[in-house]
Amino acid sequence: MPDRFDQHAVRHRMKLLRENGDVTLYENRDGVRCPACGDPFSRVLLTERRAHSFDPSGTGRVCVTREDERLVVCAHDS
Repeated sequence: MPDRFDQHAVRHRMKLLRENGDVTLYENRDGVRCPACGDPFSRVLLTERRAHSFDPSGTGRVCVTREDERLVVCAHDS
């Protein structure tokens, strides 16, 4: 797995759902793989916040990858 999830390299394969500066949410449209487990994810949340609360209802597995300055949270469909 790469050291950092590069959303810019796979941006054309995902749909931007929300962005507000320090938090970005994408929907996976083309089998982009999770940096934690290697399986395709359904959505990815990228946050630079120290703490973040989210509701994973309706999802299956949730993977978390801690990078130097951000948290990458991938939700997988059940």
